[in-house]
Amino acid sequence: MSKKTNINDPRRGFLRIPVLQIVILLVINAGAYCINLSAGIYLSVCLLLYSLCSFLLYWRAYQQKGSHLHDIVAGSGQIQRRLLKELNIPYALVDLAGDIVWMNESMRQVAKKDKTYHKSISGVIPEIVPEVFPKTDQKTTLSFAYEEHIYRAEMDKISLTYGLNETGIEELGGFQGDLVSLILYDETELQWYKQEVENEKMVAGVLYLDNYDEALETIEEVRRSLLLALLDRRINKYFSAYDGIVRKVESDKYFIVLNNKEFQQMCKDKFSLLEAIKNVNIGNDMAVTLSMGFGINGDSFIQNYEFARAAIDLALGRGGDQAVIKSPEDNLYFGGKAKQVERNTRVKARVKAQALREIMEANGRVFIMGHSIGDADSFGASIGLYRAAKTINRRAYIVINEVTVSLRPLMERFLKSSDYEEDIFINSTRALELVNEESTVIVVDVNNPERCECTELLSRTGNIVVFDHHRQSKDVIRNAVLGYVEPYASSTCEMVAEMLQYFDENIKIRNIEADSIYAGIMIDTNNFVRKTGVRTFEAAAYLRRCGADVSRVRKMFREDMATYKARAAMIQNAEVYRERFAITVCPGETLESPTVVCAQAANELLNVIGIKASFALTPYKSQIYVSARSVDELNVQVIMERLGGGGHLNIAGAQLKCSLEEAKEKIRETLDQMIEEGDL
Repeated sequence: MSKKTNINDPRRGFLRIPVLQIVILLVINAGAYCINLSAGIYLSVCLLLYSLCSFLLYWRAYQQKGSHLHDIVAGSGQIQRRLLKELNIPYALVDLAGDIVWMNESMRQVAKKDKTYHKSISGVIPEIVPEVFPKTDQKTTLSFAYEEHIYRAEMDKISLTYGLNETGIEELGGFQGDLVSLILYDETELQWYKQEVENEKMVAGVLYLDNYDEALETIEEVRRSLLLALLDRRINKYFSAYDGIVRKVESDKYFIVLNNKEFQQMCKDKFSLLEAIKNVNIGNDMAVTLSMGFGINGDSFIQNYEFARAAIDLALGRGGDQAVIKSPEDNLYFGGKAKQVERNTRVKARVKAQALREIMEANGRVFIMGHSIGDADSFGASIGLYRAAKTINRRAYIVINEVTVSLRPLMERFLKSSDYEEDIFINSTRALELVNEESTVIVVDVNNPERCECTELLSRTGNIVVFDHHRQSKDVIRNAVLGYVEPYASSTCEMVAEMLQYFDENIKIRNIEADSIYAGIMIDTNNFVRKTGVRTFEAAAYLRRCGADVSRVRKMFREDMATYKARAAMIQNAEVYRERFAITVCPGETLESPTVVCAQAANELLNVIGIKASFALTPYKSQIYVSARSVDELNVQVIMERLGGGGHLNIAGAQLKCSLEEAKEKIRETLDQMIEEGDL
């Protein structure tokens, strides 16, 4: 028997009863001597004989019981050893360095090694390394694929004791210390069933033809039915290849159902239908584009359909020609490379103008705000809506916290004029004091609540109106009672100028107000050379009739020499990446509004031959502001979205919390990744 025995032996108290009896008899014998010597001697002899007999009998029983206990321990060890070795579950003991100490027959079959293999477990299963071993008494689990099987490993830290040494496992020998017990559970079949359930989940989809009416108007009436038939055939053929069901619910709307397995293959294909549908041409001057919205991973079929409805609204709000996938966790975007098609009808502008008037008349004060670090577009749109509110005798405020150098000339004209209230412009603190549940909050030139001038203002009332020309992202103002988001518009000022014509026939826009709205259009279109359409010039013409003066506006946007030199330095030091992307940095320390200079430099860099997109960076308020610009060949919004920003096709931006060098590297990595994935 080993001297290192730690087991509590029950035989240790076996002789306590006879010893106690002898002690009692000795006391009696001592008393007998006090009474009579002869009786004491006689009793002593009898006590001696009794003690000898008792010890002999109890010793013999003691030996028999010990032998029986030894047999039980040995038998238990044999059973334990047999169970461990013949267990149908792979089991192994590994030391803390990762070397195999012992493994049963099932583990040997998995590892394809014999019992003499005592090398590192990672040489057999690369996923199991000492770094994943449990550091405490808590078990750790790890899932991995090995030899076309999927296993779940359970690891537990144990100490090698006498009980383990006596199991008869020869490999343990005299090993002392801590080991890791490793059990492998084959979950291949379980995972297969889980994957089958996942594959058979229903995916709901909605498909809209973006420019259905406009495309039909470009061809003869006799050929329109042929165009519709070709579109139907291509759509049905595409989804039939993925075992999907397509039903036409309206002339330009389809409902789609397919399973998740085929849908994932469609995602890998990156929805080639978006490009294929543009090739349908039977003489139509305008290529047909479509938008798709899909709902996945909902708790029910109804929820997936609701996700699909929300996704198609998001796709249309971003300008169409794309697929949006909505799930409970996130939104995914595909496509969106085509330039938005301008619609010639002004019906929507008239409807929105009437709805805005009804909302204003039904409520009290009006609060108008743009995005943080406002620009000419947000300011001009705010002025236009201020005039609309005043036309129907509503008290209106424009919320603005920081006045940039580009806005100061415009704002000073209002502050110096006696025709306007002294508190026409208020900050966020004052706005929160004045707002109540009966107020109307109008958000312009932004649809992301986190980028508004005063985000908290949105939670103070349920009467929220949104006017914007940027493509929507996943973070949008969701509780708006009226939303007018048109990505095809050149600017929010263009949208406001159109609405003002239908808001009230007696509306009178003053010269100073017309200048501000005109300035917003001029800045966002880069002096009417980018993203301008028929309606852009019509809006500008309306403002000119209201008294806007081009020369007066241009004078207000003249800049000082320091700003001019800073922009020139940015262009001179620009880095050309991959022969088509320009990246530059603005020295913002000496400038009052470096973000404005960034935007200007990004615009200027597009005039260089071969440059398809430009990125201007500047440190401002402990962040790196990125201004991205592009020509029609490339969509900078999808690039900025990957960096947490947004915008629209040719104008976008982002804010990064890192150093300048890290920001530049992130842009390079994003461009490389998107080129490899075929998104650029």
